[in-house]
Amino acid sequence: MRPAVAVTSGDELSPGDGFYLRKTYIRAVESAGALPFIVVPGRPADVSEILAFMRGLFLTGGGDIDPALYERDAHPTLDGVSHERDAFEIALVKAALTRDLPVLAVCRGLQILNVACGGRIIQDIASEIPGAVEHQPGGDRRAIAHEVELLHETRIRAILGTNRVAVSSTHHQAVDTLGDGLVVSARSPADGIIEGIESPNRRFVVGVQWHPEDFWDMVPGFAPLFSAWVQACAEN
Repeated sequence: MRPAVAVTSGDELSPGDGFYLRKTYIRAVESAGALPFIVVPGRPADVSEILAFMRGLFLTGGGDIDPALYERDAHPTLDGVSHERDAFEIALVKAALTRDLPVLAVCRGLQILNVACGGRIIQDIASEIPGAVEHQPGGDRRAIAHEVELLHETRIRAILGTNRVAVSSTHHQAVDTLGDGLVVSARSPADGIIEGIESPNRRFVVGVQWHPEDFWDMVPGFAPLFSAWVQACAEN
């Protein structure tokens, strides 16, 4: 039987009026062999009951995280904050880590994982990191924006079997200080921006700043990343 996994969604396109999730997230999870259940922002008190039925957690992309959650004032470029989603997903992360559920986190998902573990975020790469490459170029989501270096002795490097990958990029924020128990697993070699984090002491906790799900139907693409996560879920 395929492992049931929770896939988060957002409400950024129509706050208060509905929920939104790009279907590439679901297709990537399905193609890797898991059974996805979309989990919409709700009450933090419900996360333990929700995860009781799940064998893994997939944190998807979306809007910015409220900087008050990591003790920073809001930057003028702050966009798409959903307080409901922030509170719900932080509770999801903490509950998942307590249960040692396999966690895969993408873009905003990587950032919420970091904040939930006590880390901080660079709120706007372009204005805070002089000389940084363009991490939010716009246009085709599959267009390659820059390379990412996968660091030695990390899970992500072992999974993808290479030291560099070419990635698309849709983020204007990034990890600043790491949360507890997390290590850097990937960087943009052009500017040092953190592009991957993971927890070496847990069953499977991996976050990437790019969007591997946008390449779900490409071989090999980033299919090995989803397959490794689903395998960990199946063994959970």
